[in-house]
Amino acid sequence: MFCNQCEQAAKGVGCDKVGVCGKTAEVAALQDLLIHAVKGLSQVAVEGRKVGLVDPRVNRFTAEAIFSTLTNVDFDEKRFENLILECERFKRSLEAEVKAAGGTVPGTDTSWIQKLVARLTGNGGDFTILPTLPMKVHDIASMKSLGETVGLLDGPDVNPDLRSIKQIVVYGLKGVAAYADHAAILGQEDDAVYAFIHEAMAATMNPDLSVDELLGLALKCGEVNLRAMELLDAANTGRYGHPVPTPVPLGQKKGKSILVSGHDLKDLELLLQQSEGKGIFVYTHGEMLPCHAYPGLKKYGHFYGHYGTAWQNQAKEFNAFPGAILMTTNCIQKPKASYQENLFTTGLVGFPGVRHIADKDFTPVIEKALALPGFKEDVAAKEVLTGFARNAVLSVAGTVVDAVKSGAIRHFFLVGGCDGAKPGRNYYTELVEKIPSDCMVLTLACGKFRFFDKDLGKIGDLPRLLDIGQCNDAYSAIQIAVALADAFECGVNDLPLSMILSWYEQKAVAILLTLLHLGIKDIRLGPSLPAFITENVLGVLVEKFGIRPIAATPDEDLKTILG
Repeated sequence: MFCNQCEQAAKGVGCDKVGVCGKTAEVAALQDLLIHAVKGLSQVAVEGRKVGLVDPRVNRFTAEAIFSTLTNVDFDEKRFENLILECERFKRSLEAEVKAAGGTVPGTDTSWIQKLVARLTGNGGDFTILPTLPMKVHDIASMKSLGETVGLLDGPDVNPDLRSIKQIVVYGLKGVAAYADHAAILGQEDDAVYAFIHEAMAATMNPDLSVDELLGLALKCGEVNLRAMELLDAANTGRYGHPVPTPVPLGQKKGKSILVSGHDLKDLELLLQQSEGKGIFVYTHGEMLPCHAYPGLKKYGHFYGHYGTAWQNQAKEFNAFPGAILMTTNCIQKPKASYQENLFTTGLVGFPGVRHIADKDFTPVIEKALALPGFKEDVAAKEVLTGFARNAVLSVAGTVVDAVKSGAIRHFFLVGGCDGAKPGRNYYTELVEKIPSDCMVLTLACGKFRFFDKDLGKIGDLPRLLDIGQCNDAYSAIQIAVALADAFECGVNDLPLSMILSWYEQKAVAILLTLLHLGIKDIRLGPSLPAFITENVLGVLVEKFGIRPIAATPDEDLKTILG
């Protein structure tokens, strides 16, 4: 295996034996094979659109398949086996439709699937009978072996810079696919997003694209991701209302309990509906904290508070939680035996040995919560504020503008992004602690758990720390910045605003590409730069956009920013 898609790539280069995330070499091979298969499907989908063929099932499958390979989503070999076979079924079916419509089927690389089918059926590669075969004959070992031949280092790109930019595109597409899938779950879709995913995945198979052409594709990925995030924002606010500033208790209530982690709002809604009136309190974990600010979710009386911090601390925090735990979307880690029986997954997330709820009937989760002790007594603790999404902040935009003009607010810092376990992330805690009291701190995503419970005081009536929401709410942060720029009649780069971001996985890559597409410059990124960006590619990004690593200490960056 070789995987360098997340910030914790081994030795700052890549994981080659087992992933730091816990991904085995076998799962890595299956993920590589699935991505390769999706590229082939994408080539056919591109040709299909030329003759007016668009299959909504192919669109949704493509997003789900790509999303399933994002870091800390799915570790289950069997599910990847099924996805690979389903991908090829879609491809063969779509090829036939394209031919029938007078289109041209591209000369895609099918040798890998032909070899696989030949081994599975013994008939030389006739795929047509495969869907009727019992699952027991599927040779997952063959898939793993084939996956090892289509990995990152096994492709035709020997130029490391070309390979680097293609990786940026693919990893950005993983983020786009995640946001598109979240939005589609709540009924918001745009075929233009799916069309670009297919176009870009197919383009990565083209050996003739130049560095400039691939950089253009990466920036286009950022543009399309902005649309995907807009769809997700519309989906969340359309169903649950716009977030409102809300105090969230960090303590516990005596009684049975369920903990919900991940990102998916609809899963939380369904669980709240199904557990209502059963004497169970529902708590959020990790990126689910901002859910408390949505009127459509906070209306449930048994939706109580927040427990724990960011995803990388779940082994300790889940182990201590006395109830059932539901994991939605990404951010799962290998569970400890001590709580594995209390843990459930749903949606695309999965882990071998963990019970998966595919049909959204959360009865097993509720029954497990009722069987476990829950919290034995009320525990009082501080509260944290969340819910400062775009509507909440823009409703007081006049106050903010006046505070800047009067000098009460000197500067804005957007300190957000992913959290992680790698050393160096204490930088973000120290930074927020040292940001002067006449500066505002905006934050989003799980990086805020380095400082989310700190009392930074107020500037006038405004809290200095404004929690915008999940990483999925990056659209809100962008709209806030654009609105402030409009209010001051300047560009975003001319605002007294500095973006100091932390990254871990591929949704962060997509967001960064969106910021670059918007022309936002001088972004500071840490705790380390991506292993998949070569020095030459980094040089281009520095020259064009002023991207730079965070300094060795927060004091250095604050001195540079504030003078």
